[in-house]
Amino acid sequence: MPELKVADRQWTVAAGDNLLDALNQSGVPVPYSCRAGSCHACLVQCVSGDVRDNRPDALTPAQRDQGWRLACQCQVIEDVQIHTFDPQRDGQAAEVAALDWLGADVLRLRITPQRPLRYRAGQHLLLWAGDVARPYSLASLPEDDRFLEFHLDCRAPGQFVDAVRQLKAGDPIRLGELRGGALHYDPNWHERPLWLLASGTGLGPLFGILREALRQQHQGAIRLIHVARDAAGHYLEKPLQALAAKHPNLNVELLTAAEAPDALAQLRLASRQTQALVCGHPDWVEAFAKRLYLAGLPRNQLLADVFLTRGNGGV
Repeated sequence: MPELKVADRQWTVAAGDNLLDALNQSGVPVPYSCRAGSCHACLVQCVSGDVRDNRPDALTPAQRDQGWRLACQCQVIEDVQIHTFDPQRDGQAAEVAALDWLGADVLRLRITPQRPLRYRAGQHLLLWAGDVARPYSLASLPEDDRFLEFHLDCRAPGQFVDAVRQLKAGDPIRLGELRGGALHYDPNWHERPLWLLASGTGLGPLFGILREALRQQHQGAIRLIHVARDAAGHYLEKPLQALAAKHPNLNVELLTAAEAPDALAQLRLASRQTQALVCGHPDWVEAFAKRLYLAGLPRNQLLADVFLTRGNGGV
């Protein structure tokens, strides 16, 4: 049976055991969110030995050469020594710029990195509050060089959300891995209809992508649909309506969860050239995608990002 070593600890595991489970079950805290190789919260480094990696494409060749692996995607097959990600040593320093509520349940976190961060609208970033980590999608644009912005769903308690609630402006916070994510704006879509469908705080990255499309003077029609639990959940209603008033090609539709099924059933594509981006709770992402496919949208013209809530549920 292979042996797993972390710092001064060493123990035996069954061959084929999932690396993330083997670490967490033995008291080595490795954060995780998606367990699908997307969020990069469970990044660890193989110092000696190696593991069977089911998603080698999830990391860059340079990262893999340095021994970095996503624990959720790996199986222990031989003796291996693991270095876990230390936010104080391996992360980037940043500080809280501002915390404010965009609604009863959505906390806007703005942070200022110590060094400028190159990113594009829709990307994910791993945030560390103390020793608790969680990946979040950026709601800001690279042009907002004063801060990075994130929208946190606080309806249910969680270690990271509870830790962030205690922060105040000026407090330190650490940044982990930056990921591309599925969502982005492509200038080649310039003339095509663009549909943005979100539930809950899935609106955050799409708000960034919407503003990027408008910044690049997107000429096609833009349709944004936001589904919230109730009317109070449309936490960006005012800025969205302001953008719609300024840009004649933008149409904003705000739906409650009760209204959404009937509204989605009425969706019709004006053009098979439509590009769709969907984001939010898995149930709603599936509902959006199913309806768009039934309406005739080619599968390669839909980009989706699922927000796994680890117990929060809802929209």
